Amino acid sequence: MEPRHYDLVVIGSGPAGEKGAAQAAYFGKKVALIEKQPVLGGAAANTGTLPSKTLRESALYLSGFRQRGLYGITFSLKDKVTARDFLYRERLVVQSEQVRIAENLKRHKVDLYSGFAAFEDAHTISITPQHSPPAFIRGDIFLIATGSHPHHPANLPFHNSRVYDSDTILNIHDIPPTMLIAGGGVIGCEYACMFAALGIRVSLVEGRDRLLGFMDPEVSQVLASNLQAMGIELHMNDALETVTEGDTFRVQLKSGKTLAVHTILAATGRTGNTHGLGLEKIGVQPTPRGHLEANEHYQTSQPHIYAVGDVIGFPALASTSMEQARVAMVHAFDLKYKSKVAHILPYGIYTIPECSMAGETEETLAKKKIPYVCGRAPYSSNARGQIIGDKEGFIKLIFHEENLKLLGVHVIGEQASELVHVGLMALLMEATADLFIQTCFNYPTLTEIYKYATYDALGNLARRKAAKAP
Repeated sequence: MEPRHYDLVVIGSGPAGEKGAAQAAYFGKKVALIEKQPVLGGAAANTGTLPSKTLRESALYLSGFRQRGLYGITFSLKDKVTARDFLYRERLVVQSEQVRIAENLKRHKVDLYSGFAAFEDAHTISITPQHSPPAFIRGDIFLIATGSHPHHPANLPFHNSRVYDSDTILNIHDIPPTMLIAGGGVIGCEYACMFAALGIRVSLVEGRDRLLGFMDPEVSQVLASNLQAMGIELHMNDALETVTEGDTFRVQLKSGKTLAVHTILAATGRTGNTHGLGLEKIGVQPTPRGHLEANEHYQTSQPHIYAVGDVIGFPALASTSMEQARVAMVHAFDLKYKSKVAHILPYGIYTIPECSMAGETEETLAKKKIPYVCGRAPYSSNARGQIIGDKEGFIKLIFHEENLKLLGVHVIGEQASELVHVGLMALLMEATADLFIQTCFNYPTLTEIYKYATYDALGNLARRKAAKAP
């Protein structure tokens, strides 16, 4: 029997795979999507983006963290939080997202296949379900959206049920008294916050001298201070040397310090899911960390085979993965629609408090020798900030010193990942400070801090000019 033929074959049903399949199908293409897992959604729906953000909200709710001292009384953690308490809402959100993805693909008439996909030749894919013989399909265009999996450092005993990665942590059996988190990147910082909010004594070990090195240094410093205020021990410029198993783990650090912890969570980066895809048969070579190289159209070394999302590495965000897939499919089928991913991307880190940014930092501008002026506005002087009790949050806007065009926006505090979008739109419009001065914002709102951060920048610029005047 001749294999079924498709205009597009997508491998993987995460954000990139789903949106790529839907984009092509929307324009009338015949699309097949292959998923090896028994559920749809990839890491974003099942082990990463949505679960971790839902767990953050669960931790905030169960701990009463948001209400701390807000009404003159102190909320405390319920007597005994169980793993069931912690994971309950996450399970509901994940199930709902799985259903949404299935309905979306069905609505777009995408054919779903279950099993392990592998290239047999440049236009043929074998699909092998568990304990079953393979089936074969053919395609004109292929979209590899297989995502990534957690990297496992060799010096961690992952055979021990109390050593987790960012996927398996969702199967945690009970809430431990202590936890060591290896890695101070986005995943490490997010989980450190949510477990500390539940009352776990968390130690975070990071090899660099600051958390989230791509963020603005002021934001990183305030985040570190907040983590320490939550009781998190930060071990910067350090690394795990050896781990000795016992009733507790005895962890020897590179600095010579020794930590005793009940649980370890490895947050040490991710590796692309390319093993077993049969890429050697079609001349596509992954990097040592399993990532695929792609051009500006997301084509691999084989022009009819595209790769998007986590499998091509940085920035490896659900938001950018969706956009990459849409752009790839527009190029593949010449759809005259969306030709490129936005040149400025937002970054949201769901720590406690949230951090978010878009555009340039002071460091990047200094390297480019672009003159700039900054303006800041704290939540504490904002009416809505006072209402919600956020005393640490602030916004920082960076403008070009000469024409006052907005160059960067950095926010830390409640709703930072939402607030950043106002600045993001201004950046994409190449707006100047005048946009925020002329805008009338709702009152009381956190968004109003854009106006006062702009006033602060204008004041700083005026003082700078006055100081230079003869």
